[in-house]
Parts: sequence; C-alpha cells; structure tokens
Amino acid sequence: MIDPPDPEIHSHAHACCAPPVPPSASGRHGLRASPVVPVTRPDDGSVAATGGMVRIPGGEALMGNPRGDGYPADGEGPVHVTRLRAFWMDRTTVTNDDFAVFVAATGYQTESEHYGWSFVFGGLLPDDFEDTAAVASAPWWRQVFGADWRHPEGRHSSITDRPNHPVVHVSWTDAQAYATWAGKRLPTEAEWEHAARGGLDGFAYPWGAEREPGARHLMNVFQGHFPNENTAADGYLGTAPADAFPPNAYGLDAMTGNVWEWCADWFSPTTYRDAPADNPTGPAFGTHRMQRGGSYLCHESYCFRYRVDSRSSNTPDSAAGNVGFRCARDDDGAGQRPPA
Repeated sequence: MIDPPDPEIHSHAHACCAPPVPPSASGRHGLRASPVVPVTRPDDGSVAATGGMVRIPGGEALMGNPRGDGYPADGEGPVHVTRLRAFWMDRTTVTNDDFAVFVAATGYQTESEHYGWSFVFGGLLPDDFEDTAAVASAPWWRQVFGADWRHPEGRHSSITDRPNHPVVHVSWTDAQAYATWAGKRLPTEAEWEHAARGGLDGFAYPWGAEREPGARHLMNVFQGHFPNENTAADGYLGTAPADAFPPNAYGLDAMTGNVWEWCADWFSPTTYRDAPADNPTGPAFGTHRMQRGGSYLCHESYCFRYRVDSRSSNTPDSAAGNVGFRCARDDDGAGQRPPA
C-alpha cells in the first residue's frame, strides 16, 4: 500500500515532475516563430516508431481516478464515462533514432537547441559539472547550457549508446512538429488514458492494482530516497529503452514511467467536469499543455504520478530530460494498419 503523497511536497510537485520555463529565461515563451516542416514524410518505410502502431479499439470507458490516492488539485476527478472512436497509437514513445530521421529530413531545430539550454536532473550530472544553474523551487533540477535531444546531460554527453531510448528535451511544439511531419498527431488526453489502461478500468497501472506484482518491476521510476539516492532497482538511473518493459494488454510499451508524454490538449483542472462524453479534446485554449504517464523521476514520496489516471502539464515551450512523446493517428474505419 502506498501512502498518500506529502501535501507540503506536493505544493512543488509540478516543478518536481518537470520545471516550467521562467518567463524571463533566455527569451522563451512564445517569442520564437512557429517552425515550418513538411506536412508528411515519405511513405517508404524509412521512418517508424519502434514497433510501429497499434490499433486501439473505440467504445465506452471510464476516465479519472476512483481510488482517492492522487492529487485532487490536478483535476483527476470526477470519474466519468468517455466514448471514443477507434484510433492508432505508436507502440512506444518516439525514440532518438526516430527523431534523428526527422531532423535529417527537415533540418528541424528543437526549442532547446534554439535557446541553448534545457533542464537536467542533477543526479545525472557529476558534482563538478559546469554550465549549470539550479532551479530555486526544485534544486534537483539544473538549467544546463548545451543540453538538448542530442546531448541529454549537456554538451559533453551524447545519445550514441541510446538509439532506442525515448527522445527527450523536446517541447510540445517540437512534438507537434514531428507528428505533423510523420502524418500523425499527438493523442488527446482521453485517448492516452484509454490506451494506457489497456481495457482495465479503475486500476492505477496498465497491468492492474499493484505497482510491483510479485516483486517484479514493470516500469522505470525513481527507486530509493528522492532526490539523493536512486538504487536503480528497476534497472535504470535515467531513461530506459522505449520497449524495456512488457506491454499492456493493447500492446503498448511504457505507458507509465520512463518519460512524461505530451498530449494534444490544453490543461484545465475542471476538464473532467466540463468535457463532453464523446471524443473529448480538452479546453479550447489555455497556457499549459497536458502531460501524462510520469517519468523515471517520479517517486511515491513527492510525485505519485506514475499512474494511468495522473495528470500533469507544462507550457508548450518547456522541455526537460524526462519529457518525450508518442503519436496517434485516426482510424480509417476499415481496421487497416496505417503507414508506420
């Protein structure tokens, strides 16, 4: 049984999950022109999220947290019925290899590259690391100059040994650009939760009620005492390969833990009260975009958001070393697999 999160720690929980970009930081927050990328990529088999896409059945399902073990201020309730059309979802998050093909084809520059820095968890940096500044509200986060998708821990790191890990340091804007180029889209929040549950209503995890059934680790989250001691009992200190753990009943990998995943919707704490039951797409406007699923930094003591019904958000230009995405695609009604 997991104890409820400490309310005092929760007051900074969004900074724990991924810190927002300060309005004054290096000119971010809307001052960059929207990137222009090709609408679609060639259908020649050269690009595919690891393992391709999985068709998620439509129908009626429950959405929201019925257990009372989360964060009411995040808008995890009320539990309500949604009715969704069938759709397709990437089996894994978009990987470094996937994103590299996109960049090679388009010359796209991420927002972190454009501004010259991103947020990195301090526990992944050496004690004498330079080019860094701590985030005041969450000092385990460092503003690292030179950190971007190619250099996850700063300019002296690389992704050479992480081709199949989720791409990180991507903003919502970056994720949207990739999805547009790939002929896909970001999933709605309702689609994401429906897919993550794998047909299981009411449970915290894609596989059921227990976090580690039979003492088996089924996702990549922070193990030990946050933020200073990570035992890596699940096998990973930072990101894990996108398909490192068994898939859920729909065949989707790592829907909880590893990296936060951007969704299409704007965030509102009253979304579940206001949204229509049929194919909801979230508020018409807002300041923050939805993130789902938790990450390798989530820990029960401060950020119990590695659940299928947890909610988080950040500004569309924000990026960090624990944030990635996967894509969705409309179903054509014939049940045919779309191009990868």
